[in-house]
Amino acid sequence: MLKIIVLEGDETGQELLEQSVRVLDADLLGIELELEYFDLSLEKRRETGNEIVHEAARAMKQAGFGLKAATITPEGKDDVGSPNRILREEVDGKVIVRTGRRIPGVVGPVSGVYHPISVVRMAVDDAYGAKQWREGDGDGEIAYRTEKVTRGTCRAVAEYAFRTAERIQGAKVYGGPKWTVSPVYEGMLKEELDAAAERHPSVQYQPVLIDALYAGLISGAADSPLVIPALNRDGDCLSDLVLPMFGSIAGAESVLLSFDEDYGVEVAMAEAPHGTAPSLQGKNLANPMAMLLACGSVLSYAATRGYDGADRASRAIYESVLETTATGTKTVDLGGHATTSEFTDAVVEKVRTKIEVWSSLGN
Repeated sequence: MLKIIVLEGDETGQELLEQSVRVLDADLLGIELELEYFDLSLEKRRETGNEIVHEAARAMKQAGFGLKAATITPEGKDDVGSPNRILREEVDGKVIVRTGRRIPGVVGPVSGVYHPISVVRMAVDDAYGAKQWREGDGDGEIAYRTEKVTRGTCRAVAEYAFRTAERIQGAKVYGGPKWTVSPVYEGMLKEELDAAAERHPSVQYQPVLIDALYAGLISGAADSPLVIPALNRDGDCLSDLVLPMFGSIAGAESVLLSFDEDYGVEVAMAEAPHGTAPSLQGKNLANPMAMLLACGSVLSYAATRGYDGADRASRAIYESVLETTATGTKTVDLGGHATTSEFTDAVVEKVRTKIEVWSSLGN
């Protein structure tokens, strides 16, 4: 029995989650599937002093799979903070993968970008969590920051980037940090990328500095599927560039991964890369694509662990989401008129049809 831990959230994050899990129906997909829910709303996190987040993380580590709604991170330093940080630490998440892809029926702002682009970034280390302080005053005041990266995290990013490229026909590993300026710090990731390239000689590898990477993305380098390995902050910035290149950040899911000693995936938690959009709360207008794709993604990782029917179910969800936009059913942000629930209705019906047809064909 496949169990997925469902982490509830706030505002439109929760509304989109409730719509998306409609495709994670055992009868609809024809698989043995159980969903276990944990309330990670801001109210519940405050009520439990974040204990609910720790409980959810433990359950997800045991199950191996999670689906998370967008949540609110309060700004007060004495408040509950970010649940994402706790979840990453509890499951030992090392890598975040975000894949931009062409949305059929939607014209992106960058011409000639048709192939998928996956950003494989550190989920820990680097600028986030760095020690910061200031000394002096006036014009002589100095701000300091002490960052770190670990060899293990660099190796996880590099290895998973090349394994991802192996699974995508014609893909290449492209990019890298600013290793010429920072050969000791950023050079550690470059060393692991070079080592991974030797372990995976069939994968095309084109290392370029991060500034050249940015220029390349908007000047023709994306003439084939790309997998971009990155430091934590570089990857965060790259994701915010890459995903809108295809017309909307809603056309991609984000996946947090933890690994075993051989870099097999132990925990996969999928979510939307966007936030809670409070201005759209209660209006039934938010785009559910990213959360629906997150459902397909978590099933794809379940398929690699041998869960029967998960691969077929994942493919049905991915294809149905993209076919829905291709046939003209789009939410307002993509130039259409469909509500959140209407878009999801269309996806669910397409999933049902695909599963029935494939089953009748013996697939």
